[in-house]
Amino acid sequence: MSGLEQEANLLGALGTVVADRTAEAIARAAGQSATAATALSALRHFLDRPSIDLLRQVLGLTSSGTVRLVDRLVEAGYVTRGPGADGRTTTVLLTEAGRQAADRVSAARAAVLSDALARLSPADRQVLGRILGELLTGFIRGPGATKWLCRLCDTDACGRAEGRCPVANAALAAYGQTRHPTP
Repeated sequence: MSGLEQEANLLGALGTVVADRTAEAIARAAGQSATAATALSALRHFLDRPSIDLLRQVLGLTSSGTVRLVDRLVEAGYVTRGPGADGRTTTVLLTEAGRQAADRVSAARAAVLSDALARLSPADRQVLGRILGELLTGFIRGPGATKWLCRLCDTDACGRAEGRCPVANAALAAYGQTRHPTP
């Protein structure tokens, strides 16, 4: 016997199926890899002309992998490169086609998540939301970590601007900042 509790095992299974179905849906929506779709979403929702290094940090890629990803997104017409703050860095900016692709990615992700919750009553969804907020705040790591927790979040849906995002609120309390924390 593994010693794993049933609830933990169910959470693991749910995490796997949601991650798999989300990756498939967002890749299909973007016509790119799931990583490229995630980059488009992050650029649309919370990254404003990030450096390639910041995009690397958000996605958890190597520097060379991020450059290759940006090359593919430029080739697809989804992003352009621009000058950075210090002349040595390069920034990434969504094009109109990139914004449209990012919106398709967000819609595809929303459909997967809505389908996952469809069996729950409104009251159960509210309880689940509170529990999920508690669980997510337990995964926050400090500034500078990679593979940001919120890299696919729809910041409007989480209520970040209104101060309702449990992850942003916990990061503010712990680190004095509200940049999207990482798991």
